[in-house]
Amino acid sequence: MIGLLCCCIGGFGFILAGIAFFIANSKLNAAKANPEKYDPASVKAMNTAKIVALVILIINVLYLISTIYQIATVGWDQVMMQFQETMEQYESQQ
Repeated sequence: MIGLLCCCIGGFGFILAGIAFFIANSKLNAAKANPEKYDPASVKAMNTAKIVALVILIINVLYLISTIYQIATVGWDQVMMQFQETMEQYESQQ
């Protein structure tokens, strides 16, 4: 879930989401290999965690691509100026 929050930081939450997806996938593979060792409810929870991690991974990758495209087309200086203007507007509303 932290990966979703990191989406706002240029899409770099894909690192955390990728790790979460890998862990959930490996746990599900272990549960498939040895099903009597795992409770069905925990397997269902692992499957849900895998789906959530995949969705967050997709969102972060798309946001990262969007950020890279914006920097490539507009330029870093313009992106930082827009960010600064947005922060000033936010501070003035507070």
